[in-house]
Amino acid sequence: MKLSHLFLVVCLFLSSTVVSAQDLKFGHINMQELIMELPDKVEADQKLQAEAKTLQDRMQMMREEHEKKFRDYIAERETMPELIRTTTEKEIQEIEQRLQNYQTMAQQSLSKKEQELYQPILEKVQQAVDAVGTEQGFIYIFDLSSQVVLYHSDKSIDCTAFVKAKLGLN
Repeated sequence: MKLSHLFLVVCLFLSSTVVSAQDLKFGHINMQELIMELPDKVEADQKLQAEAKTLQDRMQMMREEHEKKFRDYIAERETMPELIRTTTEKEIQEIEQRLQNYQTMAQQSLSKKEQELYQPILEKVQQAVDAVGTEQGFIYIFDLSSQVVLYHSDKSIDCTAFVKAKLGLN
């Protein structure tokens, strides 16, 4: 008798697990494609390009200064007194060092600016995905643009339209 009750309890547990597993909803979205459609992304790209152009222009001016100093040095080094030649060589080395430092700082600055511009966009999209997941009852929404998802079936629901609606896109 106890064995039959135990068997009945196990059967009920397994059947409820199977029924609840059938109710699970999985969704997917391609975040990169979605983000590329956002007007905020276009604006952030323009700002980042403007920042990069400013930094590149400054770098070009520094390179031109270096090239001019080096050309002048090459043209006159044979006739220069030792003290002036040594001083000029030192100045050229200092310019080269400034160029390297500027390039490193420019890359860091550009990286920081990129994060500053794109972080709010990513957060906005994540909030929309979270809202869709909650409202539509999804267990998971996978990002197909990442390399983590190896497979998704036809039963997985494309959530792009839902997220676009949350973001006010067509």
